[in-house]
Amino acid sequence: MIESTKAFLIVSQIALLFLVACRPSYVSQIEKYKKEFTVADSIPDYSDLRFWAAHPSKKDPSDSIPKSFEYETRDSSTDVFFIHPTTLTSKALAGKVWNASIKSDTLNTKTDYTSILYQASIFNGSCRVFAPRYRQAHLHSFFSIEQAQSQAALELAYSDVKKAFLFYLEKHNNNRPIIIASHSQGTYHAGRLLKEFFENKPLSSKLVCAYIIGLGIPLNYFSVMEPCRGPNETNCFVTWRTFRKGYVPDYVKKEEGQTWTVNPLSWSLSDSAISRKENKGAVLFKFNKTYNHTNGAKNHNGVLWINKPRFFFSIFLRSKNYHAGDLNLFYYSIRKNVRDRITAYQKNHITKSN
Repeated sequence: MIESTKAFLIVSQIALLFLVACRPSYVSQIEKYKKEFTVADSIPDYSDLRFWAAHPSKKDPSDSIPKSFEYETRDSSTDVFFIHPTTLTSKALAGKVWNASIKSDTLNTKTDYTSILYQASIFNGSCRVFAPRYRQAHLHSFFSIEQAQSQAALELAYSDVKKAFLFYLEKHNNNRPIIIASHSQGTYHAGRLLKEFFENKPLSSKLVCAYIIGLGIPLNYFSVMEPCRGPNETNCFVTWRTFRKGYVPDYVKKEEGQTWTVNPLSWSLSDSAISRKENKGAVLFKFNKTYNHTNGAKNHNGVLWINKPRFFFSIFLRSKNYHAGDLNLFYYSIRKNVRDRITAYQKNHITKSN
C-alpha cells in the first residue's frame, strides 16, 4: 500500500525514544490487566468489551481529558473508529513472533497507556471512541525479507480490524457520522478499510473525515477520495509525516514527492509556513500539562517539516524524525479541527435534507 513503509518504521522506532508521550511509564498498570483474559482467549470476539482498547460502554484511557479541556462542552453525535499503531516492537521477538497475542497483559497495557491515552483521547471531545484490540503485525513484518510471513501477519492484523469494524457497523453505528483515525501501522490498515468500505460505496456519505497519519499516502492510492484542502471540508482525508525542517530521509527522497501532506496547523495542501504561534497546544510527557507554541509546520515535498520543538530540555533533542509526535505535537489543533469538521458535516446534511 504505502511506499517506503519498511525503512520508515525502522527509523521511527528510534524516534519514539524522545517523546515520552509514546513511551510513558505504564508498568504500574499491568497488574490490573493480568486477569482480563483467559488461556482460551486467542481470537478476538468484538461482542466482548475486553477486546476493545476503547469503547463508549466501558471506562478506558481514551476517556481521559487534559485539564485544560475539563470544562469544554462535549458532544458525542459522531463516532471515531481508531486504529492504534504498532506496539509489538520487541527485538527479541523479531522473526519469531509475527502477530501480537490478543491476551498479552503487557502489550495491552502498553497500547492503552500510550496510543489510546495520548492519541485516541484527542477525539473524545466530539466523538464516541471505538478502538479495537487486534493481532497487530510485529514491527519486523514491515522490513523482513520473509515476504510470505510478513504479508500473512499483516493480513491477519487487517482481518481483525475489518471484523471489528463490521461489528461496529452492525451493532453500534445506527446511521451516525463516522471518523476514521489511525497512526503508523494503524494507517496501513485504515487505508484498506477506507477503500473497501467507503470509496465509491454508500457509506462514504457518513464519512466526516479520515485522519490517517504517520505513513506516506501515494497521490494515486485512492481513485476517488481526495485529501482535505481546508479546515471545514468533509468526506476527505488528512495525512502527514513529521520531520525536522531541512531533513529528508533517503527513503522519502525515493518517493519524489508523490505523497500527500496536509498541514495540521492550516489544514491545507499549501507549502506556506505556519508559525509556532498558531500551534495552541501539544500534549507530550505529562498528559495534563500543555506545551504551548512548541513548533510551526510547513508542507515540503511529501512530508511535514517543523522547526525543532520547544519544551523543557528540548535542547538535548537530537532526533530529526518526529514520528512519535505526529499527533501529540498538534493535539489541540486536531481536537479543534475534529469539532469544526463535524459542525460542517452537520450543516451540510441539514441543508441537503431541506
